[in-house]
Amino acid sequence: MKAISLNLETNWLPVNRKPLLVCGPCSAESEAQLLETAKGISHYFPNAIFRAGIWKPRTRPNSFEGVGAVGLSWLKRVRAETGLPIATEVANANHVEECLAAGMDMLWIGARTTVNPFYVQEIADSLRGVNIPVFVKNPIHPDLQLWMGALERLNRTGITKLVAVHRGFHTYDTTPFRNAPKWDLVIELKSVFPDLPIICDASHICGSTELIPYISQKAMDLDLDGLMLETHCNPSVALSDAQQQITPLHLNEIITALQIRDSHSENEEFKSKLMLLRDKINCTDEELLQLLAQRMKMVEEIAAFKRDNKVTILQVNRWKEILKSQMNSGLALGLSEEFIKQLYLLIHDESIRIQAEIMNVEAEIGKSKSEILK
Repeated sequence: MKAISLNLETNWLPVNRKPLLVCGPCSAESEAQLLETAKGISHYFPNAIFRAGIWKPRTRPNSFEGVGAVGLSWLKRVRAETGLPIATEVANANHVEECLAAGMDMLWIGARTTVNPFYVQEIADSLRGVNIPVFVKNPIHPDLQLWMGALERLNRTGITKLVAVHRGFHTYDTTPFRNAPKWDLVIELKSVFPDLPIICDASHICGSTELIPYISQKAMDLDLDGLMLETHCNPSVALSDAQQQITPLHLNEIITALQIRDSHSENEEFKSKLMLLRDKINCTDEELLQLLAQRMKMVEEIAAFKRDNKVTILQVNRWKEILKSQMNSGLALGLSEEFIKQLYLLIHDESIRIQAEIMNVEAEIGKSKSEILK
């Protein structure tokens, strides 16, 4: 997918203070709770953005759904007493109007809203002529086009202060995370929108506090611009997502421990060595493609042989044999089990596709000849 140019401003971001921090409780529960949390955050990070949800789109109606518009005045007091800019989530045009009237500094669009282009367009239209910073979370399911579309809709109505928020994707697979990171989609988004700032919502990816340091470091290693971390003065009594919220002290420990590396180096020796290594990778990649092409040619021969002998495409025992033998070989060579599995699943899927195409096309040709002879 080729790069697409968005009309973006980035001068409002604290670019020299990586990572950009957006932190605060999942939900605004009381004025006292917001103030205590915000003061704890500002003690360590006076340049952070303070976030709190006041309208909470919950799966079940008996869950805490936020305090509503009354929370806007609490957020304004946070800004007045700490100096932190304030942000909250909007899900419709009415939310936007109330936030603009209250003077919110920034808004964000949640995953449940990004998934619906009608909702996004409604929000975009309500923001026309008001160039407020907007953070856009990825949709619930791994659909890059929906995420891109939401960003483009907002940009086309005049929002130039855009930030994408990677909060992971819901899948039915069993993983250690609440939402699978699927970093490949984030890398692709960076490739499509190279000038777009992207931050990582590690709290929603992890679903618990234990993995937040790991995911936060991973985001920095992939050169993301910042982190959104749910922070609460007393997470144990939080009314929503208690298990994934951290204290301001814990927030400071996580950020302090991060290794922040440059995305490039001006050292000529480094650049020369890196170029040589990349040239080697390019050559190896070319060899890999040639070998894969040879393998698929063999698959074509096997497909024709199976067709002529009226044998089915899928041979389960043979597939198990391949996976087992290649897993053993790959592990011995230092490759990860998950990488080997995913690689051979792709190879096997392509083999099935090629065989099906050859066998079914031939069957259609045979059928056509029969029709002619009648």
